[in-house]
Amino acid sequence: QVQLVESGGGAMQPGDSLRLSCIVSGRAFDWYAMGWHRQAPGKAREFVAGISWSGTSTYYRDSVKGRFTISRDNAKNTVYLQMNSLLPEDTAVYYCAADQTRFGSAHDVAVNPYWGQGTQVSVSS
Repeated sequence: QVQLVESGGGAMQPGDSLRLSCIVSGRAFDWYAMGWHRQAPGKAREFVAGISWSGTSTYYRDSVKGRFTISRDNAKNTVYLQMNSLLPEDTAVYYCAADQTRFGSAHDVAVNPYWGQGTQVSVSS
């Protein structure tokens, strides 16, 4: 059984930085693409960032390009989302996502992944 556990959320001010972590258990981590989605109040969940199984390619939605960085540490079964220059519109519950099939691209984890329980990120002055 695949389990994803996020951590690192919190209440931040505009311009702050924050790093989310997601530890995966229950299967071999390094064969699968990973990603992060988020859901703001009253809005649909959206795909924020993805990283391929090999770690060689990444994807970012336009609104976070240049501010967010996704990375993975296969030795720790962990994927990270480094968020810099936070904006109020980044406020959301952030969900870790794991591809269900092996050897996927950075964008494959946008659809029908395994989900974590979510971690709240709030940005306000």
